[in-house]
This record gives sequence, C-alpha cells and structure tokens, in this order.
Amino acid sequence: MNQIEPAAPPSPERSEPRVLDDEPCTDLPRYLAAHGMQALDVARRVEPEALVDVVERSGLRGRGGAGFPTGTKWRTVVANRAHDLPTTVVVNGAEGEPGSFKDRAILRANPYRVIEGALIAARAVSADLVVIAVKETSTVETDRLRRAVDELRAAGWLDGIDVTVATGPSSYLFGEETALLEVLDGNPPFPRLAPPYRQGADVVSLARDDSGGTRTGGVVMATDDELTPAPPTLVNNVETLANVPGIVLHGADWFRSVGTASSPGTMVCTVSGDTVVDAVGEVPMGTPLREAIDLIGGGVREGRRVSFVLPGVSAAAIPGEAIDVPLTHQAFAHLGTGLGAGAYLVFDDRSDPIAVAAGASRFLAVESCGQCHPCKFDGVAIADLLRRASRSVDVVREQDVDRLSRLLVTVDVGARCSLAGQQREVVGSLIELFVEELQAHLDGELRVEPRLVAPILDIVDGVAVLDERHAEKQPDWTFGATDSGSTPAELLIRRG
Repeated sequence: MNQIEPAAPPSPERSEPRVLDDEPCTDLPRYLAAHGMQALDVARRVEPEALVDVVERSGLRGRGGAGFPTGTKWRTVVANRAHDLPTTVVVNGAEGEPGSFKDRAILRANPYRVIEGALIAARAVSADLVVIAVKETSTVETDRLRRAVDELRAAGWLDGIDVTVATGPSSYLFGEETALLEVLDGNPPFPRLAPPYRQGADVVSLARDDSGGTRTGGVVMATDDELTPAPPTLVNNVETLANVPGIVLHGADWFRSVGTASSPGTMVCTVSGDTVVDAVGEVPMGTPLREAIDLIGGGVREGRRVSFVLPGVSAAAIPGEAIDVPLTHQAFAHLGTGLGAGAYLVFDDRSDPIAVAAGASRFLAVESCGQCHPCKFDGVAIADLLRRASRSVDVVREQDVDRLSRLLVTVDVGARCSLAGQQREVVGSLIELFVEELQAHLDGELRVEPRLVAPILDIVDGVAVLDERHAEKQPDWTFGATDSGSTPAELLIRRG
C-alpha cells in the first residue's frame, strides 16, 4: 500500500495527552490495551514512502531544540542510503539542557510509545538497527527502556529489528547530534563536521595527524562525514518520535488539528526556577508562554513578576514584558530567540540577571570540548569576567564592558556546533536587557554569588533537583581542585 488510511481519531470529548501520559504505562499489556502498537502494524502494511509522506504532511518538527522538519530529515536519509550497508535509527534521549526534564518524563511515563515511533522510523528509512541513547546518570529511564525492549522482543513486536539501549557520559555535548554519534562509535562527545544528514553510528571517525595524535585546536578533529564510508544515520529526539505513532494511526490532519498552521501539534515543556512548582506539562503549540508558565509551573509567587525567561541555555533571554509570545517557531524567531527544547527557566524580579548570566556562561564554558579554541578560551574568559562582575571583585567598568563586548564577538568564530553561539546569544541578550544592573555590579553597588545553572537530575514533589556537582566541574572536565588549563580535546591527545 502506498497510502495510509487513518483510523478514527480519539473522541474530542476525551482530552487525552498526545505524548505525555497522565498516568505511567507500566507494562506492555496496558499499552496494547490503549491501542499501542497499532500504528506499527499499519506501518508494516504500507510502503516506506507512505510513512515519510504522512510525517512530512503532518508538519512535525524536531522537538530536541533545532526544530528541523522531521519529514524532510527522513526523506534526506532515504535519498542517501548506502547500497551495501543498512541505515541506523538513533533515539536521542541524552537530555542535558539546563531546565529540561521533558524527555525523561516521557520515557518514565511511556517508553513503549517512543520505541514504537522508532520502529516506524526504522521501517520508513529501511533501518535494521535502533539505538536508544541515554545518559548513564538516567538510571530510571534506562531501566524502563530495557524492560520495555525485553517485553516487546518477547512478544514478537521487534520483527527482525535489533533494538538496543546505549548509555553515555553526563557531558552536555552528548546531546548534540554528531557528538552523540561519536560516543556510539566509542569516542568522546566531541561534535563532528556534518552535512544535513548524519553518518555513523558505526564508523571510527577521529582523524589522526602524522605523529599519530588526534588533530584539534582549529584543525578538523572528527572527520568530515562526506569522507567516511558509513551510511546516513537518522537521529530523532525522544519527544519527536513519541509523536509518530499518533500521526501514522490517525493521520496528518489529526496532528494538525492542534497547534497552529506553521507549528502544529503539542509541545512538552519543563517550567522551573522562580515558579510555584517545577514541573513538566504538555500544551498545544501556539499557547502563550505566560499561559504555559501558569498552567505547568503555577506562575511566579504572589507579589512577584516575571523578569525574564531563559529557553535553557540555548537561545536569547525573553524579557518579562514579552512572555505573551505564542509557543511557535516563527513567533520566537521574530522575538530574536528560539523555542529550544521546551525548557523554560523563569526568573522573577528578585533574581539578579548578572548572577544568572554568570551561571549560564560558566556552564557553557565548562561544557565546551575545546576543539574550537575561541569557544573554550573566550567562553572561559567571559564566564570569569561575569563571575567577578557578579561578585563586584577586581572589575573596572569601561575596560571590562569593552572586553566583554569583544569576547562575545569572537567566541563563536569557527565553531563546529552551536555551543559557542549559545554563549553569545544567552549572555549577550542578558547584558543588552540589563545594562544598568551590569553597571551597578561593575561599580561595586551589587554583590551577588553567581547562580547555579545546571542540568535537572530529577523533579521531586514539585522541586527540580539540580546537578550541584557541576559547580565543582573544571573546564578540562575533571573535578579536581584546580583546572589544568588544557581543554578536554587536548587531554585526549595526550592520553592517545
């Protein structure tokens, strides 16, 4: 069959979540009773092209941060398949964006839907291997996934598809698409240069120089993908794939019945910070950010107002007066920022924006791998300057403002991934919004410790548990008392 006949959509009287279940689906029989795996059954009775077509028509865009059209990615992978090597589907569950817990919430609630989406994707791109990648610290999610895979295998649902759960480091860059593939190849989480589709996940891609060392520092460290023999690999985020079964079962028009014409569907958001509660919730795209903050996080506490919101550390800050912006790619772009991974760090009028900028800058500087020297060294310099400014220690107003401006221009020169650009966008936007506060710090009028900006380890009783150990992590990725001054990439060379 070349066309999918949609099943009847759920009754409109039933406001069932599309991606984030209200109650955890604890075993396969429960998932099957709720029409689980019916979409996979449909997928196996149609041609792969029909699956690509329905996902393309749905308008589903990646929910991992970049928002790339999912159907376009699938079609590109299909068009670039290798003749003698199978394609691989990789589920990116390496969530580490500060303020984000939505992928882990989805996996805890219903791993079966994510796996079903991945199996449909494998059918669409003719893959025989599905790898679900999660962080080694995500022990609850790893256990849920492995038990779900075992259940599906025993029940015969995998049908010749090899599904495996792989764990990787806690590093922020493990969540970057090409760095994730490097980890699956057995390498450190260092981003590689890549065309619009990704190649790997079974090719050793660290380049060696004439002396046998790995090349770095402004030179290509991971190979250009077009030079490798591996077929393209389809990498999709957890939330993205969780949407796929519903699209295949109920059709593109059903998916588009919620959201907006240009940003259809729902969005799973994590709201935390200076809110009544920290929580994860699902809302239609197009919902005003203020409403999402109120619905999911209970808004800010009585008597306070929203000063600004950070979309994790991936895009420019949103000023409090602009939080009625609808949750669409277009509206956020018009505002000069991005939807990101739906991680919204809310700060009220008691929070010091320069302390937040110092915390965000430090997180990004520490997590930089050092393949691109400006990203690491200019990033560390920005973080140090903001740390001193936040504490009002050893600062000179005009000199430091000028230096900060210059560093924000150079930090992303030659960058191979978005991390350096995030440093520029996040810090630059906060400085632009809060010039007077920066001046007050540089004049010694305000003395505040930098605010910890770090990944969420868990959400317990409405409170986000942050990775406080990150405050001790050095820019060389060690946890010693002092930084060695070397980048993680340089340390790899010395070990190799």
